[in-house]
Amino acid sequence: MDKDVLTKTVAKLVVPPKGILAIDESLETCNKRFTKLSVPTTEEKRREYRELLINAPEMEKYISGYILFDETIRQSTKDGKSFPSILQSKGIEVGIKVDQGLADMPLHLGEKITQGLEGLSDRLGEYKMIYGATFAKWRAVYTIGDNIPSNDCMKENAVLLAKYAVICQELNIVPIIEPEILIDGDHTIEKCFEVTAQNLDILFTELKNANVFIPGTILKTSMVILEKEQR
Repeated sequence: MDKDVLTKTVAKLVVPPKGILAIDESLETCNKRFTKLSVPTTEEKRREYRELLINAPEMEKYISGYILFDETIRQSTKDGKSFPSILQSKGIEVGIKVDQGLADMPLHLGEKITQGLEGLSDRLGEYKMIYGATFAKWRAVYTIGDNIPSNDCMKENAVLLAKYAVICQELNIVPIIEPEILIDGDHTIEKCFEVTAQNLDILFTELKNANVFIPGTILKTSMVILEKEQR
């Protein structure tokens, strides 16, 4: 781990007034959006869509990093320029979503854990060496409901997030850590605050236990908010 490299990458990603653009929808999510708009759900149409975002005029004035998906990081513009090379030429950091989606947590009805640790080091090595990725993202989700999220669920996801962060930092890749409290349900804003605070406490305990270099990470927080039906 090179702490200097990690902190410099973080500084580039959070420099005011820029932000990070996520164009990392899974195939399923992107195809659902295309279907609603009667757009063909083909790889070429997805490539054309991402090319519009990659080639947006003067985006380097406003965007510090792009989070790509496995398909997207391998794609190129119609004239053959790779997406990562275009971003790099504009001084934009190349990011990659590396979690592999959600799975039901055994014996915990309504709770999910995030998959993707298997083979992660090799995948990150490829993204870094071939495509120039300097940061990554991993998302965990938590639903507020009757007796959930449980302490077990928050602890398991925190452990996974910490392991992911360690693997990233060993390769000098900045991990974006996303513990997302979902807005679905019938909870109050006070309950959302309570769950968020508890979850972050568990998360940072596990990050500390795993010796994650905190200045070399980015926390993507969810909002403390009423559930969506009440707003």
